[in-house]
Amino acid sequence: MSPEGVLMIEARGVPPPEELRLRAGGKGYNLLKLSALGFPVPPGFVLPTTMCKRWLQSTKPTLGEFRSAYEGTLERLERASGLRFGDYRRPLLVSVRSGGPVSMPGMLDTILNVGLSQSAIPGVVALTGNPHLAWDCYRRLIEAYAQSVHGADPGPFAAAIRDALASAKANSLAELDTIALRDLAEQTTQVFLKTTGIHFPEDAYAQLLNAIDAVFRSWNSERAKYYRQMNSLSDEPGTAVIVQSMVFGNAGAGSGAGVGFTRNPATGEKRLYIDFAFDAQGEDVVSGRQRVGTDAELRTRLPDVAASLDEMASRLERVFGYAQDFEFTVAEGRLNLLQTRDAKCSDWAQLNIAADLVDEGVLSPSDALHRLENLNPEKIVRTRVVDAAGKAAAKGIPASIGVATGAIAFTAEAARAAANSGRDCILVRDDISTEDVSGIAAATGVLTARGGRTSHAAVVARELGKTAIVGCRELRINPEDKSCTVGETALSEGSTITLDGETGSIYLGPVKVVAEMPDAALRRWRSWTKAR
Repeated sequence: MSPEGVLMIEARGVPPPEELRLRAGGKGYNLLKLSALGFPVPPGFVLPTTMCKRWLQSTKPTLGEFRSAYEGTLERLERASGLRFGDYRRPLLVSVRSGGPVSMPGMLDTILNVGLSQSAIPGVVALTGNPHLAWDCYRRLIEAYAQSVHGADPGPFAAAIRDALASAKANSLAELDTIALRDLAEQTTQVFLKTTGIHFPEDAYAQLLNAIDAVFRSWNSERAKYYRQMNSLSDEPGTAVIVQSMVFGNAGAGSGAGVGFTRNPATGEKRLYIDFAFDAQGEDVVSGRQRVGTDAELRTRLPDVAASLDEMASRLERVFGYAQDFEFTVAEGRLNLLQTRDAKCSDWAQLNIAADLVDEGVLSPSDALHRLENLNPEKIVRTRVVDAAGKAAAKGIPASIGVATGAIAFTAEAARAAANSGRDCILVRDDISTEDVSGIAAATGVLTARGGRTSHAAVVARELGKTAIVGCRELRINPEDKSCTVGETALSEGSTITLDGETGSIYLGPVKVVAEMPDAALRRWRSWTKAR
């Protein structure tokens, strides 16, 4: 096995050539560019897309072959970080992420905290002074590794968390003290053994090899194949794999993880659009399984970070020539940029963003027309509620504009069945994962009790033009009897509700709506077309 083709993410000051984009994948290429331009990007390396096909068609390398091939690459990463991979005293932990040639939000696997073992926990504690962080990272790694590498059922791991919270009378993992979190991590190792039949590996290189293998193989997962088919994307050449030094958003009150859009991806409004979770890692935000906050609290508690984000958002648009969707981590007050990509937006937002960027001199009219070539702007319509029959039954966080009315469906299967019979439906879930992509595509709207506006599933819903409301605290779902409570009203599967993507209101039954078109932006688009 040869590490030929590996691309180092290092601050060298020379942006990569455009022809490298296909080989590095979209995420990898943008990280190489960001690092070269001086953005705060953790050091790492990219295994190119060309390696994916060869890897999937051949036998996975042995641990010895892998270690021999990649020791030199990891040594460069060690020099950049000042830590050592596989060392117990100063352990280097890494993230292992996917990076396809085009953006596929949440469809491929990610494993964080790779390189951590029980033997290395004292080293992490010595480096960070934070035993809570060390045990939390260990627990997270075991769970993610079990599911991505071994295909383990997440249910037993979720049950262990529920038991730990109940025993400690805590509402969240952040409330557990270090002893309780250590006990949960040790319980997680037992769940790993029971669900996989093997002990969790202590060898850091074995963890890294299997994590890379899992990410490459996620290219052929059912959800990834469905997403490519739905968007007419090629199965070639595969995904890149990005390995980076970990930065810890779960390091306490001055840390956290976030996802941001440089402009509102639902409306196109020029305003930073952020979901942020304090004392969290990135998967907590993008998974849609946890409640997150917007940037208001971030601006109050970490004003310097918020100011840096404002400046960075403006610079990202100038560098990449379009509105950006970016992921970031704040580690003890230090901002780290983990990804950026062209924002996936509603059709309404795309047209308004293009018009504004032309006015701002970021795009030329011809560039804007190229951006919009797959849209028919004359058919872009936005619906609004004008007369609700009664008071809203509940409210959540609007994540996509428009109004959607349909029968409640609690599963992706039920949503597909409704769509196949010609009925509109609303997919209603505690949380929506990208495993539900076929249900999102079949539904007219999405309603969740948890999650944020920038979760991968919300991004997909917006891209597909689906009205979405997330984080509805007044929604309670009873999966056993296929019912839910919206506010104070009990509803069964098949009951009709309406989602108002403007206000986040949920109504019982249908409502009156009015349709409007983006007239000002349409005038701009027509002027570009005539001048071409």
